[in-house]
Amino acid sequence: MSGRHHRFSMLPTIDEIVSNFELLDDWEERYRYLIELGRMMEPLPDDAHSDVNKVQGCASQVWLQTDVKSSGSQPVLHLLGDSDAHIVRGLVALLISLYDGKTASEALSTDALGLFKELGLSEHLTPQRSNGVRSMVERIRRDAQMALAAS
Repeated sequence: MSGRHHRFSMLPTIDEIVSNFELLDDWEERYRYLIELGRMMEPLPDDAHSDVNKVQGCASQVWLQTDVKSSGSQPVLHLLGDSDAHIVRGLVALLISLYDGKTASEALSTDALGLFKELGLSEHLTPQRSNGVRSMVERIRRDAQMALAAS
């Protein structure tokens, strides 16, 4: 078993997540939903919990692994991630649901921070967590840029 085989995560689509989020009235429930998303995420293999995949600038530990596959003329991003904090793991899941399977150029034109604002997450996250989200988004964008440059 080489680990290269990509199993599909059980994450809902980003549209489903957004509509579920809007159905939940209070932030207790929304946080619980985020934690639940983190649990649905495809597990990050042990060897991917590496310094290379570690996202700097997050208060908790966050790992993001980007695999790039060529599909036609466009590189496509496949993401796996993890965190040692429940809520942050849910935020990682949200970003993976948003970016996974997008082409590198689609990923670059995706406004993750705008989505976080729209969901009200921006004002309900601690500044440290918001910075962490920004670091994760920057990492994904950088991987997308590198994928484009290499294609």
